[in-house]
Amino acid sequence: MRSRSIAVFGSSQTKPGTPEWELAVNVGVRLGSANIGVITGGYGGTMEAVSQGASQTGVPVIGVTAPTLFPGRSGANPYVSDVLEAPSLAQRIGVMMDRSEGSIAMPGSIGTATELLMAWNLNHIVRRNGGRRFPSVAIGVKWRRIGDALAREIGAVLEDVHWMNDALGAVDWLIGAVEAELPSPAPSSL
Repeated sequence: MRSRSIAVFGSSQTKPGTPEWELAVNVGVRLGSANIGVITGGYGGTMEAVSQGASQTGVPVIGVTAPTLFPGRSGANPYVSDVLEAPSLAQRIGVMMDRSEGSIAMPGSIGTATELLMAWNLNHIVRRNGGRRFPSVAIGVKWRRIGDALAREIGAVLEDVHWMNDALGAVDWLIGAVEAELPSPAPSSL
């Protein structure tokens, strides 16, 4: 049986020792302390910081790298326990989402925005056609402003993503949302 995991999206530019790095480490620790593994893009920045925090708790840390897309990167960060290689950006994000029960979009740039939009779009499809929601939370005022613009300009539904400023509160919300979305275990026959 595969362990529960959350996809964490975030900037590859986050530097060690910064408040953003420490926050990402704490996000990883919080998820790991709830016995939830993490899946990231596997490289540096926020991905490495979250991986570092989660690895301290002993949960699985999966890095989904894309060597052909990022030939200048030397491989997964040292905290990744399992590396999966994807041939394209879309497949990389797809693997991350397929192997997780929900997602967190930490502060980032265009790559993180792409990941957030794919999670948002999945929930849009599920809302319209049925199925299991993919609990997703976006952290920070910048993501909310982008969300507001997309809701205003193209009719995106803001409720398909949970918007928060507090990263650790977002982790707690996501853990609760994932628990609510998972099917209940079958009753015991004893």
